[in-house]
Amino acid sequence: MEDFASSAPDILRAEHICKAFADKQVLRDVNVRLAPGELVCILGVSGVGKTTLFNILSGLLPPDSGDVLLADEDGSMKSIAGETGHLSYMLQKDMLLPHKTIQDNVALPLLLKGMKKADARREALRYFDRFGLAGCQQKYPVQLSGGMRQRAALLRTWLCGNRVALLDEPFSALDTLTRTAVQEWYLQVMEEIRMSTLFITHDVDEAILLSDRIYIMKGSPAAMTDELRIPTPRPRDRDYMLSEEVLALKRQIRELIG
Repeated sequence: MEDFASSAPDILRAEHICKAFADKQVLRDVNVRLAPGELVCILGVSGVGKTTLFNILSGLLPPDSGDVLLADEDGSMKSIAGETGHLSYMLQKDMLLPHKTIQDNVALPLLLKGMKKADARREALRYFDRFGLAGCQQKYPVQLSGGMRQRAALLRTWLCGNRVALLDEPFSALDTLTRTAVQEWYLQVMEEIRMSTLFITHDVDEAILLSDRIYIMKGSPAAMTDELRIPTPRPRDRDYMLSEEVLALKRQIRELIG
């Protein structure tokens, strides 16, 4: 795999991760790195092992071998393998609690950190306008569209306060038009919050539109076989997706995926 080492120090690294379930090897020598403020996509077909990797990075699963390293405030790297709570993790489903208002759903990470309910609600409300949720605080999840629910879930993920977020295909359940609108909004908000992000997708266009770098994950057992840097910096618009640069990238990615 070609090395695109950044001049910025890594905030997260996965080194030589291997994982098997019973007698089936799922991950083989997987290596991933993420720099502060980066948005890096992991692109691969459904079922290749992307979510298993995220479960290991988040501490929900221990690796059989290898390590997960997170930068301390002083820049030194410490192992977090098998430990939860260090990274924010947003699953494919928004996981909003149906019996709670959007404001209380979003405020949950602050409550779990020990903040009083009134303070947590007030703190969460400060960000509703930035995340396109103004006026939704007293509504319930069933009253919101899929796109608005994903915005609420993303705000809740951000309020966890961790410096790194793992997003597992957060837009895959949305219809095409809603997905396009949410992707464009997401590019704008990412420029503001600068949250270092690993993003799973199996959509080539989405990976090119959103990310700074793309890892290609394939094989059985799966490994990171290739890495590409997107030449044009974020944020990118829809016209960019019609450019010759994107067409060349799509051809390259499809050849790599096979």
